[in-house]
Amino acid sequence: MDRTFRRIAVYCGSSTRVDAAYLNAAREVGRGLAQRGIGVVYGGGRVGLMGELAEGALAEGGEVIGVITEKLLDLEVGHEGLSELFVTQGMQSRKTLMSQLADAFIALPGGWGTLDEFFEAATWAQLNHHMKPVGLLNIREYYNGLIAFLMHAEREGFVRPSHANMIQVGHDLSSLLDRLARCEIPRLGAWKP
Repeated sequence: MDRTFRRIAVYCGSSTRVDAAYLNAAREVGRGLAQRGIGVVYGGGRVGLMGELAEGALAEGGEVIGVITEKLLDLEVGHEGLSELFVTQGMQSRKTLMSQLADAFIALPGGWGTLDEFFEAATWAQLNHHMKPVGLLNIREYYNGLIAFLMHAEREGFVRPSHANMIQVGHDLSSLLDRLARCEIPRLGAWKP
């Protein structure tokens, strides 16, 4: 089954203290999604990878929807030039709205917040709260350690074999989008304890 994507939620860091290669890659992801006619749903900030992602997509005339909490609006300096910016009361409502707006989820490099948002999207897919694919864009092999851990978790029996390949991994946007388009989410009934 090949999916088409109207919008993809992209989780990524807001830090500006990172190697320029990560910032440049985020901008290229925004550009690449816009060139394919895929809208971006993201955290709504204008700094770090988040800001570069948004700027890349906007430069190509793409749709960019930000979802930011009231508290983070000031901390991350909310982006004022987006197609739309939603302000939520808290993190849970932010994550829920991003999930509702997107057809798939991609994590670029980031920290705790990125991982929290990404793994919640993955868990919701695992539990069939949605049937949307999730993927890691492994820029500069950033996620190698995490990928190794996920394989370890499967070997130790904490991740079911039917879910082992549910998180798609790509080193470039094109290959990751291809994998996401072909990904099938296991149905809940297939893995009863």
